[in-house]
Amino acid sequence: MVPTQTEHALRVQVVARIEQIVLNLWPAARVEMFGSFRTGLYLPTSDIDLVVIGLWEKLPLRTLENELINRGIAEPMSVRVLDKASVPIVKLTDRETQVKVDISFNMQSGVQSAELIKDFKRKYPVLAKLVLVLKQFLLQRDLNEVFTGGISSYSLILMCISFLQLHPRANQNQTTNLGVLLLEFLELYGRKFNYMKTGISVKNGGRYIPKEELQREMIDGHRPSLLCIEDPLTPGNDIGRSSYGALQVKQAFEYAYIVLMQAVSPLNKFLNDCNRQSILGRIIRVTDEVIEYRKWIKETFESRLKAAQTIVPTILNDPLNPHIPLHLQPQQQQQQVQQHQQIIYNTNSSSNRRRNSLSSVDTSEESMDSDGDSNSVSRDISPTSINRSPELVHDHHGMHHPNGTTGGGGGGPVVVLTSLPAHGHETDNNVINLALAQQQQQQQQQQQQQLLDGINENQMINYNVSTKGFVGDKRFRQGLIEFNVWKLRFN
Repeated sequence: MVPTQTEHALRVQVVARIEQIVLNLWPAARVEMFGSFRTGLYLPTSDIDLVVIGLWEKLPLRTLENELINRGIAEPMSVRVLDKASVPIVKLTDRETQVKVDISFNMQSGVQSAELIKDFKRKYPVLAKLVLVLKQFLLQRDLNEVFTGGISSYSLILMCISFLQLHPRANQNQTTNLGVLLLEFLELYGRKFNYMKTGISVKNGGRYIPKEELQREMIDGHRPSLLCIEDPLTPGNDIGRSSYGALQVKQAFEYAYIVLMQAVSPLNKFLNDCNRQSILGRIIRVTDEVIEYRKWIKETFESRLKAAQTIVPTILNDPLNPHIPLHLQPQQQQQQVQQHQQIIYNTNSSSNRRRNSLSSVDTSEESMDSDGDSNSVSRDISPTSINRSPELVHDHHGMHHPNGTTGGGGGGPVVVLTSLPAHGHETDNNVINLALAQQQQQQQQQQQQQLLDGINENQMINYNVSTKGFVGDKRFRQGLIEFNVWKLRFN
C-alpha cells in the first residue's frame, strides 16, 4: 500500500509539469500542494491535490482546462470543470502516468490543514500506518469519498488523531503493536462511539464535545451532522457535515472488528496456519487492476528514472522532505546542470568489503529519511569515507584521472559529477579549498588505512551506492564506483 520511490518520483514530475503550465499562463501565480500527497498519507492510486494562488476577478477554470489539453498534459476526455461546486476545481488525468489531479484556486486552508497533519505525524509516529490501512479499507468499499456515501480523508485522519489523543498507550512509537491499535480503533468507532450525541475535537490535546455545545458555535446555524468533527483551524466549522453516509462507515468498522476478533481468537484452530489467508487480508485486499497499474508503472518508468537520476540530480517539489526546496522550475534546473565539476577520489579496491547489514550499527544511517523520500541524497558512510578529500576539479572535456589515464583496474579513482554554478569567485574558492585538502592527503590516507585495518576479513562494508564489477560478498573487480547522487559543499 505504501508508494514506491518510482511512484513518488512520477508524481513529483506530474506536479512540475502542471506547475510549469500555470506559470506560463500567470507568471505571478503560485502552485501549492495539499492533501495526502503533501502529508505523505497517500495510496498509490490517490489523487494529487493542487491549489493555484493568484489574483483574478473571475476564476480562470476554462483557461486552465484548455491549456492542459492543448499542451498534451491531460487526457482530453478526462478533464472536467466543476464550476458549480462549493469549491470549484479542475479534475484531470495525467496523460503520461494516468495519475489523477484536482486543481483548485485560492483555497489556502488546504495547505494549512496539511501542515497541521504533518505536525501530528511527528507527534504520533504510528499515525501514518494506521491511516494508510484504514484508507485502503474504506477505498475498496467506496466509502472514501463524501459523494459516494463515505467520509473524507481529512475526517478519517482527524478521527485517528482523536483516537490516539484520548486513548493513550504506554508506548506509542514505531514498535507499538499496530494490530492492537487497529482493533481498538475499529471497536471505538464501530461499536462504542455515540454518533448521535458526541462530537470530536483535536484542539488542545483533544476532547469529546456534546453536540448541543457545538451547535451554539456553528457558523451556518445548522444542526451538527451525524459525524461531527470540529475544524481545528476554523472554529464553528463542522468537517463531517457532508458525510451523510457516516452510519455506513460505522457499520463497516464494526464488521471489520468482528472479523478480526474472530481471526485472532484462541479458539481459532487455523490461527497459526501460514497457508491460510493473513489476518489483515480478511478485511483488506488489493484489486488486480491496482496490481497491474503498479506493475505497468514499474516496467515503464523505473529504468528511465534511474537513468535520469544518474546523470542529473533532480530537485523538485517534494512533500516528504522539508530539506528539499519547493518550486524549482525546469529552467532553473537546466541552468544548474550547464556546468559540471569532477571530483576524483582514490579507493583501495583490495580493502573494500561489505559489512553485513543485519549486524551493522549504521543501518539507520544508511537508510533514507523516514518518509521514504526518493529525492534524498545518497551518502557514502563507509569507514573509507571519513576525512577523504578530493584531488582534482574542473575537467570539462572528459573524465580523466590526475595522471592522465582513463582508469580501470584495482586501485582506480572514483569519478563523481556534481552540478555547481560556474562563477569565477566560486571556482577560485574551490581550487583553494582543494589545494589545502591535498596538503592533508597523506595524513588522511594513513587514517583511512587504520580504519580499514580494524575491519576483519569476515566483515562486509555496505556502501549504499550502486556498483559495477561487484559479485556477492567478494571484493571489487573494478575500482570504479558510480554514485547515483553526490552533493559536495565547499566552505
